[in-house]
Amino acid sequence: MLCCSYLVTVARGIAVFSRISLRHFCLLVALLAGAAQAETVVIRADRWYPINGDPNDPNPGFMVEIARYALEKAGHQVDYNLMPWERALVQAKNGLIDCVVGAYKNDAPNFLFPDISQGAASTAAFVKKGSAWRYTNLDALKLVNVGAIAGYSYGKEIDAFITANPERVHLLSGERALEQNIRKLLSSRIDVVLEAPAVLNAKLKEMHLTDHIEFAGSINQPQNLYVACTPRKASSVEYVKLIGDGTRELRASGELKNILDKYGLQDWQ
Repeated sequence: MLCCSYLVTVARGIAVFSRISLRHFCLLVALLAGAAQAETVVIRADRWYPINGDPNDPNPGFMVEIARYALEKAGHQVDYNLMPWERALVQAKNGLIDCVVGAYKNDAPNFLFPDISQGAASTAAFVKKGSAWRYTNLDALKLVNVGAIAGYSYGKEIDAFITANPERVHLLSGERALEQNIRKLLSSRIDVVLEAPAVLNAKLKEMHLTDHIEFAGSINQPQNLYVACTPRKASSVEYVKLIGDGTRELRASGELKNILDKYGLQDWQ
């Protein structure tokens, strides 16, 4: 009986196949293979708007939009949400999540990166309105109390300064770290805040404090930012390739400019 049933099944299969073209059959196989390979890509980071922001906002950050475009076009789903930056890095390092968004290469050594960047940002110093202090060199930071965020990379020189001068640098972590640093600056508990200008200005606008804090000097030139993926999963190789290719496609089509325009930004290339 088993052999008879098997032959009937095969015969039916041949009959069905004879009614469709080889081209359509191959297309069906490709679609089924794509569906089988589709994954949910888990991306995490702390809020660093306009790079990345509220996952439920229509404008969740330009790098989130790039990642969603690139990955969803390939049939994957993106699970993007917020968590403290240090925890996101640890979870990605251990393979508990797939990627982090808004990483410098110094942030995530040994991670996998797309072959082109998804953004760029510099670090600058900010002070309370009316302060005479200005950043000139690293020695100037030794004269003030500095607010920064734990786990962030601010460039090799500043990272080394933070490590060597713990008595001068006040590190905060958590989802409200930047907001807390701004409030500490305004209450004179610290003298300087280190942050990317676009991020600091967006936060000041959100807090209605634009006129209370001013720029006090650039610390470094813009450095490339990436969606960086865990070194613990083979799937990361595909994800970073898709994200790199997607970034190129958005730039070539002009859609990247449209995305950046929403955030008041220009292409970093």
